[in-house]
Amino acid sequence: MKTTASPKAPLPVPSSDHLAERSRRARTEPMSVLPLGDGLYEIESASDHTYLVDLEGGRCTCPDHVFREARCKHIRRVAIEITEGRTPPPGEVAVDCHDCGETIFVDEDESAPFYCETHAIYPGDAVVDRETGDRLTVVDVSELRADAVEIGAVDTTVAEYETNEGYAGDVPVVGAVYPHARVARNGVVPSSLRVYVFPRTRLERAARS
Repeated sequence: MKTTASPKAPLPVPSSDHLAERSRRARTEPMSVLPLGDGLYEIESASDHTYLVDLEGGRCTCPDHVFREARCKHIRRVAIEITEGRTPPPGEVAVDCHDCGETIFVDEDESAPFYCETHAIYPGDAVVDRETGDRLTVVDVSELRADAVEIGAVDTTVAEYETNEGYAGDVPVVGAVYPHARVARNGVVPSSLRVYVFPRTRLERAARS
């Protein structure tokens, strides 16, 4: 089949009505938005065409943007999805909470495991040991990995400790104490405040009473 090029003529500048129409179509037309990282998003349109949006650069590979330099419906759709919390903004990615599977947004360079706000733990929080069911109180959430922190008394890492073998070694270490620690008249009883260390994934946040 023989094809010919279209004549080299300027395209009309979109009117305000066209701009309003783009906004309406951005919201109402079926589109899928896939975040790729680095501020890039892949858009599959209702016509089954796939375009790439660079949100931070304000660019899209669709003809409406390439040839008319318009803020096309695809760029607008990405902005809508981000504003309404369905798509992560530039610099973040969508991941699943380790404990409940809820989709959350985290920094692109953040390491697993990931937790939603309901299941995240902080110093002072009560947690439950998944292996024993014991209740403990968190004193520290370290950035050090379980396969890099040694338990001096047994000359092994937290990850290699026999009761931790079922948990990943590339997760943070959490320090916790049993809540039956007591303070005597002459000061803290050292044995009651012994800090135990666990792979983060072995602990779950205790239900609040």
